[in-house]
Amino acid sequence: MSNPQYRRPDLSLRGEEHVTRYLETDGADGYEWNGVPILLLTTTGRKTRRQRTSALIYGRDGDDYLVVASAGGSDHHPAWYLNLQANTEARIQVKAMRTAVTTRTATSAERDRLWSIATSYWPNYDVYQTRTSRTIPIVVLSPV
Repeated sequence: MSNPQYRRPDLSLRGEEHVTRYLETDGADGYEWNGVPILLLTTTGRKTRRQRTSALIYGRDGDDYLVVASAGGSDHHPAWYLNLQANTEARIQVKAMRTAVTTRTATSAERDRLWSIATSYWPNYDVYQTRTSRTIPIVVLSPV
């Protein structure tokens, strides 16, 4: 099924390999992915209590970082989002810069504005939203 708004991403770098290469090079390899910037988000596993790191597309809203819990339009939230629901403290890495953040899900009052920001850098989010009945969360990461 093809959608004219959907831009098929190059998936040759993803998952653990993406995280590893980003970490090894301070983002020289992996910061830009399919023309968009990537950050590393490290959460604490809600069941295991282990540190989990995910490579995520991000945007900015002032001093805050924005990530979208799309899971490509899956009917289930990604594990990193569930981890943040259990523990709102996390860490991010943007290129070589590392910082602690507090996290929150965008409120319904601000979601439209933030969704517009997110789709301006990754239009596929609009397509992902059509694939699921859940409202895809936008997460605000605020440096501490």
